[in-house]
Amino acid sequence: MAPFIHFDQVTKSFGTLKVVDKLDLEVAKGEFVSLLGPSGSGKTTLLMMLAGFEQPSHGAIWLDGTRIENLPAHKRNMGVVFQNYALFPHMTVAENVAFPLAMRGVGRAEAAARVTRALDMVRLGHLRDRRPAQLSGGQQQRVALTRALVFEPTVVLMDEPLGALDKQLREHMQLELRDLHRTLGLTVIFVTHDQSEALTMSDRIAVFNHGRIEQLDTPEGIYDRPRTRFVAEFIGETNLFEGVVNKVADGIAEIAIASGVVVRAAQLGPVEVGAPILASVRPERLHLQERAAGGNAIAVTVTDHVYQGDHLRTHLAGPGIELVAKVQRRVPVGPVGSPAFACFEPSECTLIAPDQAAGRGA
Repeated sequence: MAPFIHFDQVTKSFGTLKVVDKLDLEVAKGEFVSLLGPSGSGKTTLLMMLAGFEQPSHGAIWLDGTRIENLPAHKRNMGVVFQNYALFPHMTVAENVAFPLAMRGVGRAEAAARVTRALDMVRLGHLRDRRPAQLSGGQQQRVALTRALVFEPTVVLMDEPLGALDKQLREHMQLELRDLHRTLGLTVIFVTHDQSEALTMSDRIAVFNHGRIEQLDTPEGIYDRPRTRFVAEFIGETNLFEGVVNKVADGIAEIAIASGVVVRAAQLGPVEVGAPILASVRPERLHLQERAAGGNAIAVTVTDHVYQGDHLRTHLAGPGIELVAKVQRRVPVGPVGSPAFACFEPSECTLIAPDQAAGRGA
């Protein structure tokens, strides 16, 4: 089946600065895909090219089988939600939501019915006569979303729409957006630099770095099986071991670290004995024990505890290495200066090939 949205070798340059570099991306109809990356990585530029506000320097953009890179923005039938909401301050909530319908020549009676249905859907019908300045940040965000949905767009594009909200409201809106996506079957492209936001809401995540996609995968795949060093370090937190493949047997690769530590990892792809390798282990996968246990056990000393509410962020020092473990508060942990073993199973350790370890993956 052909993809609903297809970026084909798309490049965007501003003068000598290449912001998006020969990028390929396919999105299925009804999918929620987040573009995640640091500032300047190219994710917003890609969104603007899809919306029609920027044109690619090279390459093609396809929507439902039709090339659209030269199609004006107003003919693409896409709803766009920005971080600043861009609501008209002199209009009421209902008038703001009705605006795109008026621009498309929808009759007054039909427009009124659509506005009522849309506002009820986001539980804002009782605020239809208020102006944006009389609304909270969360309410303004929902009005902006409703305005983007009311004309039944082909695709909904969102550029950091929750960035201005406080943490509690942002997390609430993440769930609301996820439910709306599932209920309406929307195709959503969502730009964010917030890893938790992308993991919570997305069907798939495209991790951007220097104008290219380092990894495109499900939230579970991105977090549990990072394919590049950049992804491993950008998504959440991780412990990295640099070493050489010592031997491979029964699906387990043994990695010799320079300090003499040996790490065993499940072999998920081809590796060669003697080849340099990088191993990634998430802090919550480390279990502190008094005795060596499991497939890996590294002798360490507790150097610090940082209280994080539901867990302790425990810093550890081993032979030539420093580690971090996330320890649940109900689990007993020795005081600073006490010895322990940092234990984890080979299945909890991800290998990253040397050409990918430098963050050059596409």
